[in-house]
Amino acid sequence: MFPSCVPPPIDALTFELSDKVKGRTEESPIFSEFLRAIESSGDAATDAGYGEVLNKALLEAYRTTIPLTTYDAYKPFVSRFLEQPCKHDKVRDLFAPGLPYFLAVSSATSGNSTKIFAIYRHPPGTYFPVLDPGLGGKACSVYSLTSRQVVEVQGPDAETSTRFPVCLSSTGRIRMQNGMDIEKDSLMVNLTMPNATSPVAVSHIRNYRSFLLMHALFALADAKLQVIHTLFSTVFLDLVRYIEEEWNTLVDSIEKGELPCFKGLDHVREYLEPKIHPNPSRAAELRTIGIATDNPGWLVKIWPELKATVCIASGIFAMIMPKMRHYLGPDVFIRSRGYVASECYVGTVYDPYDLNLFKATHDDIVEYLDVSLEETAASLVSAWNVVAGHRYEVVVTTRDGMWRHRLGDIVEIAGFDPCDGTPILKFVERRNLAIRLTGSETSEKQLADALFAAQDTLGQVIEFTVIVDDRVMPRRFGYLVELQDTVGPTADLARAKLREALCLSNRGVKFTLEVGILGNPTIRILRPGTFSDFRKWKVELANTGAGQTKVPVVLWDPAAQEWMFERVIQEL
Repeated sequence: MFPSCVPPPIDALTFELSDKVKGRTEESPIFSEFLRAIESSGDAATDAGYGEVLNKALLEAYRTTIPLTTYDAYKPFVSRFLEQPCKHDKVRDLFAPGLPYFLAVSSATSGNSTKIFAIYRHPPGTYFPVLDPGLGGKACSVYSLTSRQVVEVQGPDAETSTRFPVCLSSTGRIRMQNGMDIEKDSLMVNLTMPNATSPVAVSHIRNYRSFLLMHALFALADAKLQVIHTLFSTVFLDLVRYIEEEWNTLVDSIEKGELPCFKGLDHVREYLEPKIHPNPSRAAELRTIGIATDNPGWLVKIWPELKATVCIASGIFAMIMPKMRHYLGPDVFIRSRGYVASECYVGTVYDPYDLNLFKATHDDIVEYLDVSLEETAASLVSAWNVVAGHRYEVVVTTRDGMWRHRLGDIVEIAGFDPCDGTPILKFVERRNLAIRLTGSETSEKQLADALFAAQDTLGQVIEFTVIVDDRVMPRRFGYLVELQDTVGPTADLARAKLREALCLSNRGVKFTLEVGILGNPTIRILRPGTFSDFRKWKVELANTGAGQTKVPVVLWDPAAQEWMFERVIQEL
């Protein structure tokens, strides 16, 4: 790989760059129409200069009077969209002008219930890179177009209606960017988008495993594949694992030009069958390559022109990187998708060679809540006042009607773009997602870093989650872990290594362990494929689209815990 040519972030803003950042915020498109309306009314009432003064006063009032908000403030209003019947006069202009383009369902990483956000049609030029067109070439783009439900809003005359989906944020953004309105589904389900290996119909498959396998089938049939798009690194891992499991079935299908009999294909079979043709020569190539997942760079043997894969691989998803690199070899570019939340797009990729370095977006207003201060609006810091090396919680005001909404993400300011002064962010962890045991609180980053530290004895970890292990007293942290291979030869030392790392990062944990009111952490090894099976289970249980399900670092759901326990194959 070539070294990055992106200039490193600078540590502090010059006066000129500070003014640029401040100006971009105050001229944000979120406020532009509102400010023009205020200015217009001000001009009509007094002299022509009053509007400008009023604009500045309005911006200052926003900074000093709008409080921090959480989802609880929006939930009663969002619920109006789900009422039956949904009346036009109750939901029009509710969060932003008009009606939403879709309702975004969060992926509920924390294990809590899902949240729903109204997302409106954004003006041309608004950037949200669900699929990155800049890489070019034939692409396997793993995205879902399925919906949890469709909202039908009765028009004011009771005869007309407007329909829009309740779906994953990635699903709705793809629809919005590509003009794939839900009314066009009956037409577009027959199509294959330019440079895509998979027909559109594949994205209408609900069964998680079959959804990935059908994307895999059409990708395997095309030796010219250059780019693989998945939302998260974990989805990429599931895709490869399913290819390995169904290798012979997939290759036979390519040879004969027949669709396999996977579950959940009946409703799209008529659209997919015309898209697959007998290809004995490609099948012979694949059989010669064979299942060689133990060999580094197996995927490059399948697709010699593969040059990149794009996914979210920061934070906890970074744990997947060694396994991804094993499958891809050293020369395939692994690129970040950016800093994405269900509510909005927080940051673009700053350095393509750094998977956890993001340039804050200008499409929405991003403010920063100092984590060392009281959790009030008075502790908010504007983009031109943040300090490199300090940590903040991200707070956003969006064009979709969220005002100073707390995302719950902690970022560290890595510096500033030397070209325009924009803050450069590093994702650290989710805020308030921690285990509190015996009076001490342990963050998800501390839990993850401790397991990273124990990998040299335990073995390469692919994925994990943590529970409160109360099988015996005192209670303790219980790690449920899936390994890349078998446990390491010195795995009996892993628990001691885990305890040591937790003590080094958290004084409260060290004290409670030393006095015996917190027990030593436990480690249970899960059978291979457990986390991909878990995602499949959760997708089917929640009736959401495939591709955006995440496993929380701390798993509280008793049903999910029991599901995991049934797949334990060893305890250290």
